[in-house]
Amino acid sequence: MEIAIDLLWLRPRQVGGTEFYIRNLLDGLLKLEEDFHFNLLVSKDNRASLAYYARDKRITLLEANIESANIAKRILWQFFCQNRFLRRKRIRHCFVPVYCRPLFNGGIMYVNTIHDLQAAHYPEYHPFHEIAYSKLCWWLDVHRSAHIVAISNWVRDDIMQRYHVRPERITTIYDPITVDVNEMVPLARLTEKYGVTEKGFYYTVAQLIPHKNLDTLIEVMCQIKEQDINLPHRLLISGVNGESREKLERQIRQRELTQEITLTGFVENAERNALYKYSRAFLFPSVFEGFGMPSIEAMLFGTVVIAADRTCVPEVTQGKANYVSDPYDVQEWIQVMREPEDRIAEMDFTVYDQMRLTRQYYQLLCEQFQN
Repeated sequence: MEIAIDLLWLRPRQVGGTEFYIRNLLDGLLKLEEDFHFNLLVSKDNRASLAYYARDKRITLLEANIESANIAKRILWQFFCQNRFLRRKRIRHCFVPVYCRPLFNGGIMYVNTIHDLQAAHYPEYHPFHEIAYSKLCWWLDVHRSAHIVAISNWVRDDIMQRYHVRPERITTIYDPITVDVNEMVPLARLTEKYGVTEKGFYYTVAQLIPHKNLDTLIEVMCQIKEQDINLPHRLLISGVNGESREKLERQIRQRELTQEITLTGFVENAERNALYKYSRAFLFPSVFEGFGMPSIEAMLFGTVVIAADRTCVPEVTQGKANYVSDPYDVQEWIQVMREPEDRIAEMDFTVYDQMRLTRQYYQLLCEQFQN
């Protein structure tokens, strides 16, 4: 059975957690012993970043004559050309690990993963065309895809409530999380680059977009500095750019925090892992998450997490993080940061195991595409 995995949406280093999710899943597929054959549907400008997977004889790259960076053309090609492209390759089954898909099935059976319904909850953070496209694709997923995967029970419940999806048509499969605890730059490298010391700074990872609530953390650091509170005065923020970057940079300058707060941009895994490990705590102020992978990654390095008590975060952190009930309350953040509780030893990290979750995906796709 030939199965395509649609990766046309993937713009390397620009789509945040969804890229880590799909690469973790693809890496898991390489470790399976089953004799499958997957066709990775790639674009001209993301093919090179995915060529590694074609070293396995069970995986073939299928290049579409589009560029993922040109989002508008990519969407039009997917809407009107993708089905014909797959049929010509004699492929009738396609897994799309995000919400986008063609307008019609066109003889192809689709399974989609929905990571969240963000644009429905926070339309003020999105231009009209993004909202319209998202809602159209969610409707298509619900009504035309054979099955839907949700990345947390919170997302599953949200989809079912909003679109009245029957329970048997949607399955929760957590994001696979893989971190190599030995892949880490030395602390001296962090000290040289950022001027930080062990447990002398806070860390967070997020796209620079409004609902990540990073402006609240800036205000937290402002209060820590102005009141000279006995807490680290340094915060490092890693993540791909977003529409809030200029606003955050301006806020940092206005609060005179350029020495205290650093926007690192994208960092490689070895540097990110060291930042997780050596930080005093990982701060996760986001008010809307479908999964919240960085919070789990930080806990895998033994770092306590302080997070907003919103959406899926208490679920995926198994109630073992430290939670701020009002994510916009600066004083509550400071209060929790003073004496965070370490309950990491109580975590069951096996629920995020790469092979366990990869096998769940593999079995689901086999079941759905054999029907």
